[in-house]
Amino acid sequence: MRFDEVIGQKEVKRQLLQLVAENRVPHAMMLCGPEGVGKKALALAFASFLLGDFSDEEAQDERLKPFCSTFSEEKRKHARAMLQSFNHPDLHITVPVVKPAGASSQHHTTTDDYATELHEFLKHGPYFNLQMWADQFLTNNKQLVIYAGESDRLIRDLMIVSNEGGYKCSIIWLPERMNLECANKLLKLIEEPPEKTVFIMVCEDPSQLLETIRSRVQRFDVPRLDSRDIEEALIQRRGVTQPDVAHGIARVANGNWLKALEMLDKNNENLMFLDLFMMLMRLAYMRNAKELKKWSESVAGFEKAKQDRLLDYFLRMVRENFMYNFHDPSLCYMTTDEEAFASKFSPYINEANIVEMYETMQRAKADLKRNANQKMVFFVLALRVIMLLMRK
Repeated sequence: MRFDEVIGQKEVKRQLLQLVAENRVPHAMMLCGPEGVGKKALALAFASFLLGDFSDEEAQDERLKPFCSTFSEEKRKHARAMLQSFNHPDLHITVPVVKPAGASSQHHTTTDDYATELHEFLKHGPYFNLQMWADQFLTNNKQLVIYAGESDRLIRDLMIVSNEGGYKCSIIWLPERMNLECANKLLKLIEEPPEKTVFIMVCEDPSQLLETIRSRVQRFDVPRLDSRDIEEALIQRRGVTQPDVAHGIARVANGNWLKALEMLDKNNENLMFLDLFMMLMRLAYMRNAKELKKWSESVAGFEKAKQDRLLDYFLRMVRENFMYNFHDPSLCYMTTDEEAFASKFSPYINEANIVEMYETMQRAKADLKRNANQKMVFFVLALRVIMLLMRK
């Protein structure tokens, strides 16, 4: 993956290439930011650049020429071919995984156990989240982890001299998923790195990492994508032919490319969530307890992760309906369908109930995490909404 394939993030790209231009590439760095902003894409693009896959425009850049000129045209083509198939011997990718089914207690689980699956997954692009990756495993709620065996693998592989005579790059996606033993071993490796090795961590929650690791890496904060970059990518990469549709999706995505892709899928679960939100509010307004009981039993049948996403969606809709009352389009991030409902419903979310409405849904999320009875949680939520909608 090259930098020109990364959506937006011009400033971060500039900062990374400046490191090469000034010959001060750090041995350990960390790209931090929220989901869907392209951190993995940037990490892969930077690693690819260091390994010899760069555009002709970058090769002609006066600042980058001293580095780029060390790669012949033939060597660049060879590097690109290997990187496109994710088989470059000097690129090492670490991701959270689960222990393979049937593995013995002595088995040291590493990314290598899923190398084929990972490479096939990456060929579809680096824009995916943990849930999308976890869905490949049918994990039945098992946590994905970076085990101690992964550090042992990196120590073994990175101590070998570079196959191509240049850098060796280790990309670690979600290092906050490392168990303690793995983190401590990686710390030692970062403190005494092998020659010409660059660790590129892609992190969403740095607070979960050891302070000693955070203090030894150079941090780059990756911001949310500019809506104009998402809009442009929807048109050029996803074939959205209607500019107003691309503009609307980009606004609602709020800097998250994955959210924009979700909204392109006509069957995405947000359409279902909107229907469930509208049904809840209409039944609550009519004080139809009997139908609300059926509604609560229906959503109680969802898996826990889906229930959590449903409540997150409800929280967003409560907020958006409240903001809609200010009649300022710049404050609202809704799809056409959501806005159509809000145009009539929003007056019922007001100063008299917004805080308690929000707290009620947050409480439902917390109760579900404590394994409370799911039918009861959603029925209590529904009854509470009846009371709150009566306030004016």
